[in-house]
Amino acid sequence: MTDLSARVKPMTMEMHEHSPGVAFRSLVIGLTAFLTVVDLFATQAILPSLTRHYGVSPAAMGFAVNASTSGMAISGLVVGFFSPRIDRRLGILLSLTLLAIPTSLLAVAPNLAVFTALRVAQGLCMASAFALTLAHLGEQCSAMDAGGAFAAYITGNVASNLIGRLISAAVADSLGLSWNFYFFAALNLAGAVLVYFTIHRVQPMHAITLTASPLDAMRAHWRNPRLRAAFGIGFCILFAFIGTFTFVNFVLVRPPLSLGMMDLGLVYFVFLPSVVTTLFAGKVAARIGTRPTIWGALAVAALGLPLMLSAHLAEVLTGMVLVGVGTFFAQAAATGFVGQAAAENRGVASGTYLACYFCGGLVGTALLGRLFDTFGWTACVAGVGAALVAAAWLTFSLRDMR
Repeated sequence: MTDLSARVKPMTMEMHEHSPGVAFRSLVIGLTAFLTVVDLFATQAILPSLTRHYGVSPAAMGFAVNASTSGMAISGLVVGFFSPRIDRRLGILLSLTLLAIPTSLLAVAPNLAVFTALRVAQGLCMASAFALTLAHLGEQCSAMDAGGAFAAYITGNVASNLIGRLISAAVADSLGLSWNFYFFAALNLAGAVLVYFTIHRVQPMHAITLTASPLDAMRAHWRNPRLRAAFGIGFCILFAFIGTFTFVNFVLVRPPLSLGMMDLGLVYFVFLPSVVTTLFAGKVAARIGTRPTIWGALAVAALGLPLMLSAHLAEVLTGMVLVGVGTFFAQAAATGFVGQAAAENRGVASGTYLACYFCGGLVGTALLGRLFDTFGWTACVAGVGAALVAAAWLTFSLRDMR
């Protein structure tokens, strides 16, 4: 995601210079992103087990697990509005510490309604923590360092998709569902400890006052056709991503594939290529333009859809790799475009993008879950394809800022 802070003016360095401790800050932002959002998708690796535990349909369980995206949409918008007035260090520490509470309570959630509410609470805390982390670290980086900080965040985010799922599957398989959530609560607290010992070591910045109220700024952004298209693209990208990686779990554990719990976790090495390829999204967009970059990424994702309908594991895994690479690449390019297209009040623009992005995940879970339950996996994949087509159509409205 892009920096959610207002534009800032450094106190001690020029914007064209490399700031000291860049490698350390990159490590901090990568680890903090990982420890913050690791809860978001890790639970998808144990969806079949949770479905059996609560005795509900795949669509109902998928919606409950992905309810965190609604909390993230709300939190992203609120933090985008009020980011300049929030103390970065205190906000991050509180968010990560509070995140451990709903995470641990998931271990004893008595029914699906409580489980869903706790996932929403997780989303509220996760979004505020990583948004404020990006804002703070972005403020401390020179223009030359900002790309590295953004790449570190993307890497931590993608790695959390892979490693989080592996950890979740392994812990649940070895110790049970309850201990899975206790373990992730400990990871949230580890993130708070990391922030406590690192954030205060960075010199503070003074934010520039916003030129318009957040509400007026948001209206102005929605009137901008380029930003409006970017918000829609974000919506479609997470719609497609969550629709794919939520319900493919049920396909993988059913005949003819019939994978076990640990095997299901290992499947998510499909995200490993995305850790590498996503880092190049910014460079590719700068070289060939945002529109060709997003179109190419969406085409890669679309190529993976028919492969996931196969009865052969190798082809299904190849399809998952292509969808992961394509959607992450497109998301990185679209996020970068929002930062360019919003000449003023970029924090509000980024917050609005985040809200649309995570709303897409929630809507995708609801609609594609209904398709999956009623018509099967083929219909679900067709719905994912429709979202990719919609994103490609919206991309026509983007014009590069050069």
